[in-house]
Amino acid sequence: MPKLPPENLIAALPPDLSVDLFSQGRSVRLKAGQMLFAAGDVGNGCYRIDSGLLKVSAIGRSAGERILAILGPGSIVGELAEIDGSPRSATVTALRDSELRFVSRQNFYGFADEHPQLYKHLMILLAHRLRDADSMVAASVLSPKGRVARAMLSLAEAFGHDVGDGRIMLQQKLNQSDLAAMSGIARENVSRVLSEWRREKVVSRIEGYYCLDNTGLLKREGKL
Repeated sequence: MPKLPPENLIAALPPDLSVDLFSQGRSVRLKAGQMLFAAGDVGNGCYRIDSGLLKVSAIGRSAGERILAILGPGSIVGELAEIDGSPRSATVTALRDSELRFVSRQNFYGFADEHPQLYKHLMILLAHRLRDADSMVAASVLSPKGRVARAMLSLAEAFGHDVGDGRIMLQQKLNQSDLAAMSGIARENVSRVLSEWRREKVVSRIEGYYCLDNTGLLKREGKL
């Protein structure tokens, strides 16, 4: 089981509420690369991730894909449309084979009427999402190296594996376009940064998997 980022603990409801809310939910299975929903789709309910990893992204006509978050087991997906009934605000796609539970908007509000404490936890979740958005805006002032460093460290939290001597292997195959989508910079800039870091033994790549060989330097580069 990969170590999940701390935000997944906040993006998840308390276990008792989550179990009760989704106990009668419909099971949904996704293959790696399969889309759960796209930005603009009708939002008729929300999901809880039981297993797997999903990416939340925005796709612009000119700027391409921007990965906004990576969510793992226990996380709630699609809660914004659940609350206000508006279309989906982002596109969600499986990074790995995933299993989810779906609860309709009607059943969600029926449950919330009987368990009003749910609203408190939703407020916390939404506040966290807002902080994430603020953090992304703040990170836009960083250098290309800083933005790639933050992306790689976030990936390490999501599916990193300690292979000894402080080195962390990312247990998910990624290409430079993926890193560019997370960093919010051009793929060519990512390529230049990675080339320099390979020469300096900051990162390496083994059979398609990135390995962070000097996390201390990456943390310094990504510090706001």
